[in-house]
Amino acid sequence: MELTTAQALVAWMIAQHSETLDGREVPLFPAVFAIFGHGNVLGLGTALEERRDVIPVWRGHTEQGMALAAVGLAKATHRRQVGVATSSIGPGALNMVTAAGVAHANRLPLLLLPGDTFAGRAPDPVLQQVEHFGDATVTANDAFRAVSRYFDRITRPEQLLATLPQAARVLTDAADAGPVTLALPQDVQAETFDFPVELFEPVVHPVARPRADRGALARAARAISSAERPILVLGGGVRYSGAGEQALEFAQRHWIPVTETTAGRTLMPHRHPLYAGPLGITGSGSANAVAAEADLVLAIGTRLQDFTTASWTVFAPGATVVSINAARFDAVKHGALAVVADAAAALEDLEQQLAGWQVDQSWSTRAAAARADWDGYIDKLRAPTSGTPSYAQIVGAVNDLSDPNDYVMTASGGLPGELIGGWRAEGGEPTMDVEYGFSCMGYELAGAWGAAMAHRRGLVTTLLGDGSYLMLNSELFSAAFAGQPLVAVVCDNDGYAVIARLQEGQGAPPFNNFYRHCRTNHTAPPRVDFAAHARALGCPSFVATDLAEFRAAYAGARAAALAESRPAVVVVPTRPADWTDAGAAWEVGVPEHLSGRAAYAETKRRQVRYLR
Repeated sequence: MELTTAQALVAWMIAQHSETLDGREVPLFPAVFAIFGHGNVLGLGTALEERRDVIPVWRGHTEQGMALAAVGLAKATHRRQVGVATSSIGPGALNMVTAAGVAHANRLPLLLLPGDTFAGRAPDPVLQQVEHFGDATVTANDAFRAVSRYFDRITRPEQLLATLPQAARVLTDAADAGPVTLALPQDVQAETFDFPVELFEPVVHPVARPRADRGALARAARAISSAERPILVLGGGVRYSGAGEQALEFAQRHWIPVTETTAGRTLMPHRHPLYAGPLGITGSGSANAVAAEADLVLAIGTRLQDFTTASWTVFAPGATVVSINAARFDAVKHGALAVVADAAAALEDLEQQLAGWQVDQSWSTRAAAARADWDGYIDKLRAPTSGTPSYAQIVGAVNDLSDPNDYVMTASGGLPGELIGGWRAEGGEPTMDVEYGFSCMGYELAGAWGAAMAHRRGLVTTLLGDGSYLMLNSELFSAAFAGQPLVAVVCDNDGYAVIARLQEGQGAPPFNNFYRHCRTNHTAPPRVDFAAHARALGCPSFVATDLAEFRAAYAGARAAALAESRPAVVVVPTRPADWTDAGAAWEVGVPEHLSGRAAYAETKRRQVRYLR
């Protein structure tokens, strides 16, 4: 079949399908986010236009934003569908590097198709081309190598025959999932080749269930059955495996207290007696207290990032770590007893070896007691007050007014701690996306656009600070133009409050975070009217000044978003120094002359390295 490189690539994408966790067949690539320029408009752009009735193309307004939307789509579909983003060469391409970093850190599939300079080099140097004096093969797109799971530059059409199967492997593999970058020189996009028709035959990518090595499974079972105070840590891999209910049943049969990581949040029903709460710095004092007493940590589908482990101070020094993970890279970390397998398959196999074994219920009741204390703490933080509300009060109001099928999001700054630690979920299908693997400011709005495309069972609400709004807000207009409803809650604390907290909390002087501590030539510097700005981007907006007004504004925003099929924005001031505190340590570099150095030294003293 004679096609251009671009036509062949588009035809191949259309032929790829995925099996969802509940057994439905869906397109693997349900959406392409595009900003066209020289480098992709004629080759790939023309090919996409020819098939526009089959593969939807959505116009973005920043390359970073549209690629982050593609990441949000992948998370909302539990990695069973993949967003695609294409850009022109040079700055347009480089704008997507940050989104690739988000996908890479969070193990989320993303297909990036940046335009590239001419493979033939006849017109060099072309507009927006960077030139390396000592290496003519290097282009701006080589910057993607550090944040791609798979990278290729297609310099001949027939290279697609070897590359596309590898791209599909990475995008659909539980262990390797992450960003794939295929750099497309603009002349090669337009070149033709006689492609075999087999390349375009429909393919369905099923949910893979790799099984564990029997020996590793037996060693893990022996360690678990000999434990007196085990805990279960559920990570994102449990979500992507669809093993949430199975993990809960496993915990119930063996009476093991359960905690969640950031990526595993909302897998557990909040009121379940075995639920200790979310773990770590942005988690809960209850889970951290239980973890400190545990003699075994059964970690499923988590890479045990520093916010989960409180920089490896949250677990007892003598605890055994058993790690079940589809990726061997993650399973072997910190000297864990590694079980390399799909979460659902491993739980099924492990159950056979642990049949009849249970933890003493005096330990099991520890979770409920600890979480009851944490609930009391959160209830006090949520209690209505007059005046400017706190972050915890805003999260509590959104929680109260949301439907169980709704989807809630945030990313950088202080709101992850408020949402992870304070949200009360009903369990079932995961309904939270906190991007705290890369902690990318700006993901909150762009990622919500992609999530709104994918999450059709309820409304998406994203919470963000004024700093994140100013950093990347253009995709609000993209979502408004596209007709995707969501609610954005903008908490205006007049600066980068959580970094100010870190700065001043360690004894450093306040500098360059809150606006009152930033350099300006004005005696009365300007402020942003976020509500007016949101309206200018095509979004109905609401303003609240206290908690009662916020509840009414949020309810109004929900109704407006659904009625008008566009984002609605609620702007509310928040108290900048009132935080939910899980009481956990975090290692950051503290200069010796600051007062926080003593706490830093204590964290280093408590830090445990599990080596086997």
